[in-house]
Amino acid sequence: MFESLSEKLQGVLRRLKGHGKLNEKHIKEAMREMRLALLEADVNYLVAKDFVKKVSERSLGQEVMRSLTPGQQVVKIVHEELTEVMGAQARELKLAGRPPVSVMLAGLQGSGKTTTAAKLGLYLADRGRKPLLVPLDLRRPAAVEQLVVLGRELGIPVYPSEMGRDTAALAKDAVEFARSRGLDTLILDTGGRLHVDEELMEELKSIAFAIAPEEVLLVADAMTGQDAVNVAGEFDRWLDLTGVILTKLDGDARGGAALSITSVTEKPIKFAGVGEKTDALELFHPDRMASRILGMGDVLTLVEKAQAQMDEEKALELQKKILTDTFTLDDFRDQLRSLRKMGGIEDLLAMIPGMGRLKDLKKFKPDDSELVRIEAIINSMTP
Repeated sequence: MFESLSEKLQGVLRRLKGHGKLNEKHIKEAMREMRLALLEADVNYLVAKDFVKKVSERSLGQEVMRSLTPGQQVVKIVHEELTEVMGAQARELKLAGRPPVSVMLAGLQGSGKTTTAAKLGLYLADRGRKPLLVPLDLRRPAAVEQLVVLGRELGIPVYPSEMGRDTAALAKDAVEFARSRGLDTLILDTGGRLHVDEELMEELKSIAFAIAPEEVLLVADAMTGQDAVNVAGEFDRWLDLTGVILTKLDGDARGGAALSITSVTEKPIKFAGVGEKTDALELFHPDRMASRILGMGDVLTLVEKAQAQMDEEKALELQKKILTDTFTLDDFRDQLRSLRKMGGIEDLLAMIPGMGRLKDLKKFKPDDSELVRIEAIINSMTP
């Protein structure tokens, strides 16, 4: 994630920290490199310009020049400004209305709306909500079936949309369907197109007018960079978006969309898709993302992932087993399974502070299939 941008920014800051004292020349050189790194990462030109200006002004101020560790102060400033550019703080969904509340997903074809609808359903179900998935993409072949299959896998009900019907009328019927079954959250998967067109927008506007959703979220592909920002601006003009979900963020080596979209559209990034699995949807934390970009790790997300896989009671039991020498291969296998559920080893290592800066880590590409092999060996043994 953001690998090329991360490497360049960390390189600039490492050189700054190498100077005992900083002068105006050092700062100007660093800012020029920083601006180039941001532009190469496909960050919007005005966003990059504004970011560098703010960092430069603060770096030339008294808090840096009189500091005993000026390099560290600049790192702190860059971290704070990166956090600000990406929206300052995490934004949860607003679901406080009279149930059932509606969350409408919009976006271009291929941005991952249907998969994101299922991921969002699982995210909400894990937090005590009772979601209903509503397929309203009636033009793409098998789009309804795709959502039905995902819903069945996750144990989340799916509204039986009928082909050929008006989507706004279907959305209204889905609200009554949810109310009669005690479901409190509708997730509407709307139709996408290859390009933003008026027909699509009119259809989306009619759905929004019919049910007045609490949240209208754009699902945008992070790997399209500046194009994602342009698409967000166009959708917002028609729909008045409440936020953005960036998909495929795990494969985005540049980071242009994540760093530009909030500044340009003034709409917060609410979630990030960080993998293909149905649980690979995370609340977007700008401060944690800034830490990852600057190689500071992300301990909070790592802890949350661990907590989701292992409860406190089980952890204490495991601790007791290790202390009393009764830790078995079965316990080891359970730990391997928990580790695999938390995501790839490479991603987990990157969340540990300092690990991202180790050159050897980039050569060392952990093979997750090795965990499957070890588990198979344990399963093949007799007790």
